[in-house]
Amino acid sequence: MKSFILTGMLLAVLVAAETPQAPNTLTTKEKKEGWRLLFDGKTTNGWRGAYKDKFPEAGWTIEDGSLTIAGKDGRESQNAGDIVTNDEFTNFDLMFEFKLTEGANSGVKYFVPEYSPKPSGSAYGLEFQVLDDAKHPDAKMGRDGNRTIGSLYDLIPAVKDKVVKPIGDWNQGRVIVKGTHVEHWLNGHKTVEYERGSEAFRKLVGMSKYAAPSYNSHGPFGEAPKGHILLQDHGDRVYFRNIKIRTL
Repeated sequence: MKSFILTGMLLAVLVAAETPQAPNTLTTKEKKEGWRLLFDGKTTNGWRGAYKDKFPEAGWTIEDGSLTIAGKDGRESQNAGDIVTNDEFTNFDLMFEFKLTEGANSGVKYFVPEYSPKPSGSAYGLEFQVLDDAKHPDAKMGRDGNRTIGSLYDLIPAVKDKVVKPIGDWNQGRVIVKGTHVEHWLNGHKTVEYERGSEAFRKLVGMSKYAAPSYNSHGPFGEAPKGHILLQDHGDRVYFRNIKIRTL
């Protein structure tokens, strides 16, 4: 009888070890490390429209535990609009999962201020590019592939050996900010590393679309001391989940 009990206990432990973590939840270890969810999988609590005081009434929905932007016409921030966190962040470790549809374009921005007047397109900020490189034309624009998935959009291309999941599968993105040092990670592999505000960074800004005066009217682009996290509406259907952050 004792052997049967021990065997049953062992099987229970093995099953528990193999059970994947439920989406939009934190493990005990993560809680101890200071992680908190930015999306609970059920509500839009903690989010609102960029430059708005409430969440968009249409376009963004919650489907099967995913924060989803509807496909429309491919235009940047002209339909439901971008959404931002209520809170602002400075030094942080941000993780998120995203699932692309064919030909889709979106992005996760950080250090997003809300300057007046509101820009005609997406709110200003540094962007972790979310893109179907094979089907969206933006992948071939910019310089040296700096508009492809995992890149610092229009500034620094992701490494060429990046690991990208097929369309319809979940990818994991990560942005780590410690002082001026910033890293992008895609599916567990580092894709970008840079020093915000450095001479090299400002040179890249000067060669990008962000050199335009409108992007620098409140100070050098990308150098705000703090800002919101933003999920971009680019008129294509994209899913987000497991969005979590910890202060560093």
